[in-house]
Amino acid sequence: MIDLERIRAERVAYFRALDESATLRRYFRHADEDGGLWYFEAVPDRGELTVTKQAELTPAGQLHRYSWEHLEDKHGFLTDQAIDLEEDPVETIPAEEFQRVWTRCAD
Repeated sequence: MIDLERIRAERVAYFRALDESATLRRYFRHADEDGGLWYFEAVPDRGELTVTKQAELTPAGQLHRYSWEHLEDKHGFLTDQAIDLEEDPVETIPAEEFQRVWTRCAD
C-alpha cells in the first residue's frame, strides 16, 4: 500500500532542504498561450535546475504560489520537472522581478 503522507513529507523535506541550502538561484518567466505568466526560482541539484518556488499570475490577475511550504492546491502544484534551458520556453529574469511577483498579495 502506498503511504501518501510519507511521500508528501519526503517531497516537502527535499524542496525545503534545497531552498534553505542553495547558494545559487536562477529566475525565469514563461508566458503561456492563455496569457498567464509563470515565474520560477530554480537551483542547481544533481546536474539539473530544480524549481524551488513557482508563481502563476493568471490573465485575470490571480496569483498562485507554490514552494515547500505550499506544494499544491486546487489551482495547481509545484512542478516536479527540472527546467531545461535548451527545451523549455523560459526567459531569464532578474531576481527582483521574481521577488516583486512572489511577495505580491495573493488574490
